[in-house]
Amino acid sequence: MDIRQPVSTNYGNWIEKFGELWKRQAESLKEAFGAEIEQILMPPNYPTDVPIIYVNKSSLPKVMAYLKDQSGFEYAFLSDITATDEEVEPRFEVVYNLFSHRHLSRIRIKTRVKENEQVPTLVSVWKGANWAEREVYDMFGIRFEGHPDLRRILMDGRWVGYPLRKDYPLRGYQVFSEPEPIDPKLLE
Repeated sequence: MDIRQPVSTNYGNWIEKFGELWKRQAESLKEAFGAEIEQILMPPNYPTDVPIIYVNKSSLPKVMAYLKDQSGFEYAFLSDITATDEEVEPRFEVVYNLFSHRHLSRIRIKTRVKENEQVPTLVSVWKGANWAEREVYDMFGIRFEGHPDLRRILMDGRWVGYPLRKDYPLRGYQVFSEPEPIDPKLLE
């Protein structure tokens, strides 16, 4: 099955329904941010269900604030943050999935990150980015500059390595015979 072929969903054909909106939004982003928008991949020209916009990582907070607040966009809901390990430089892509309740449309923002580089936190744009950024840090080791509390959220604090990196051993078990000590600051 070719992903570029329209598929019926509960909401109908997304390309038919949102194609013109996505084109207007892509043009508006290019006009507003120029070279800070590195690449735009649009369905059905690229095998994706929603537009993928690559943003320069240093411009991420202002582009995301624009996407959230600007009339014609209103992507006020940060659905998810994740990452991919590409195994080539830049090694990682941090992926932000956004949803607009106003337009009932989705968009995907990505930024490329080299090994040991930091990505600006988006906690000032969406408070909910706090835990999602911690999860990306915990699983991939990607640090978020300016994050208010960047520490592991899923793995034991003593865990060595980042389980979703492609170079992490498949059988990289780590067994702790004692429970993780409680940080006294968390009990205040």
